[in-house]
Amino acid sequence: MEILLQILLILFLARILSEICERSGLPGIIGEIGAGLIFALVLKPDDITTLEFFGELGAIFLLFTAGYKEVHVKDLKATSASALIPTLSQIMMAFAFGFFLGKMFGFGFTESLFMAVAFSPTSISVVVKTLIDTDYLSSKPGAMMLTSAIFDDIIGIFLLSLVVSVATLNQFPSGIHTLIILGKIIAFVIIMAILGWKVFPQLFEYIQKMHTKESLFSFVIIIALLSAYLSEIFGLHAVIGAFLGGAILSDLPLAKIETVQKKVNGIAYGFFTPLFFAFIGLSIETEVLGTAGIFTILVVVLALSGKLIGGFIGTKLVGFSSIDSLIFGIGMMPRAGVELVVIAIGKELGIISNEVFAAIVLMVVVSIIISPIMLEMSIRYKEKNMAAELTDPSNKTT
Repeated sequence: MEILLQILLILFLARILSEICERSGLPGIIGEIGAGLIFALVLKPDDITTLEFFGELGAIFLLFTAGYKEVHVKDLKATSASALIPTLSQIMMAFAFGFFLGKMFGFGFTESLFMAVAFSPTSISVVVKTLIDTDYLSSKPGAMMLTSAIFDDIIGIFLLSLVVSVATLNQFPSGIHTLIILGKIIAFVIIMAILGWKVFPQLFEYIQKMHTKESLFSFVIIIALLSAYLSEIFGLHAVIGAFLGGAILSDLPLAKIETVQKKVNGIAYGFFTPLFFAFIGLSIETEVLGTAGIFTILVVVLALSGKLIGGFIGTKLVGFSSIDSLIFGIGMMPRAGVELVVIAIGKELGIISNEVFAAIVLMVVVSIIISPIMLEMSIRYKEKNMAAELTDPSNKTT
């Protein structure tokens, strides 16, 4: 009964605080993380094992839904070539900033690597609303942001699989170990590709003929869990398989039916994902927050500036104007999902310290507050300059 009460209270808090944040113009994730923090401060639960399990399921469904709903493999072909350089540029810059910050503060190789990977992904969902509100989603920088963010997730998942293997070995893998890791990843991807190419299409043709209620929905959930389980069998983390399983289903018309998507979104974002973000807040050591200093400040500054600088340089290299490059760089700054999964795994493995964990959670919160504000300001600045150019052609910006 006690665990039911804990889930009830933390889910209720997460929904209420998320709604308050949304009405205030802030992403709901802040409220969900805050719910876990308040829950820990007020109730001080002794046993959070069950909540941890639901949090892990939340991470699985978060990345499965990202693959299932947001990744459109066929749609990547048009902009993939031009998006590759900006994507690699901003990931490499953020990765380098994270790794060298860890080494600067005397962290071990593995912890620095986890920091670097946590610095790398982008959460495009945070800025999509701003792009829609400013009618900028279909613009050149907006389209590039969407494509780059998808690549970000894919590359981030790959980096996560490598860093988990490094953590398991407690050292950087040798050439043979690296080949084994890559072999496992390739073997898993091949098996999933075969399932997606041959097995799943026929399976869903049969499922559509079933009389049992919610059969399609049930099998989508089954494939999410199956993908996560197969991933673990190959020595990878469950979230990696969940993301790939979702991406494969996103290309199957029989599986990607709007009503089914809505139900998957409902169970993911209505139950499991809020519990994951709340568990992140619950996992923060409140004593660490009170001692936040220069390290935490540098985590926030370097994580955001790494994306901004890397994105700016990458888009300039492919011919963007300075203002469009700035807009793209700002659009790559927010974090939310994959990075929190990374540090949650790092903490679970005993690699990430409480200080690093709290600092990166704070960085995520700061990024999702200031990025939309900066993005809207930069778009308005560009529009103002364009209007000035129409009235005075000599007032042209690069």
